[in-house]
Amino acid sequence: MSLHPLAERFASIAEVYERGRPEYAPAVVGALSAELGLGPGSAVLDLAAGTGKLTRALVAAGVDVVAVEPQASMRELLAGRLEPGRALDGHAERIPLDDASVSAVTVADAFHWFDHRAALEEIRRVLRPGGGLAVLSTAPDWGSASWAHELGTLMHGLRPAHPAFDGPPWQEAVRAAGGWGPTREVRVSAPQPTSAEQLVDYTASMSWVAAMPEDERASVLVKVSELVHAGQTPPEMPVHVVIGLAQLAPPT
Repeated sequence: MSLHPLAERFASIAEVYERGRPEYAPAVVGALSAELGLGPGSAVLDLAAGTGKLTRALVAAGVDVVAVEPQASMRELLAGRLEPGRALDGHAERIPLDDASVSAVTVADAFHWFDHRAALEEIRRVLRPGGGLAVLSTAPDWGSASWAHELGTLMHGLRPAHPAFDGPPWQEAVRAAGGWGPTREVRVSAPQPTSAEQLVDYTASMSWVAAMPEDERASVLVKVSELVHAGQTPPEMPVHVVIGLAQLAPPT
């Protein structure tokens, strides 16, 4: 099964992704656990887990996690931080788990890459009756940094049309798939440690930056580095996480 060409670029930047992307605060896992009725020992699938940012936060909360990630380089980093057998090769459209094997499925900053209809069918298959889906979207808030406007303007001018991101919202896909209850969202904000170096890595971890020709990519990252190092970066900045939630509808 093939990945979106931009998603494939994550294979070459796994270490940069791990350094640059923010961690998930305990409040994020607390919120999604409360909404989906999860507790210590609850069986959860972290789908398209990347290097395991959310997986590790779930493990820290005592959840019984299995992580699925299709990119070998990212899965290698993920597996190095989990118990053996917890990091599996697989796609959202072909999940390597048994029917009705988990109480919840989490998807952090990855749902836009899926074939929504096929993925939601698979997610429904592996969920137990009444099980839930959490779709997380993360947005660092750089507004307190002196370089925020300049960097935002630079990124906006460079960002191409991105069909994976610019398509219908996840709620529409869930409603179209059928078999789900009402969708809802919870928003959690928490401060995270920040540095100029981390911000450069965060920019480098964007799929469309990673996909640039090497010389163009290097030029962009030099500009980003010059901007953030010339300005002031607070030691902490907020990270906003939107948790989209849906649960399986009762059988009719």
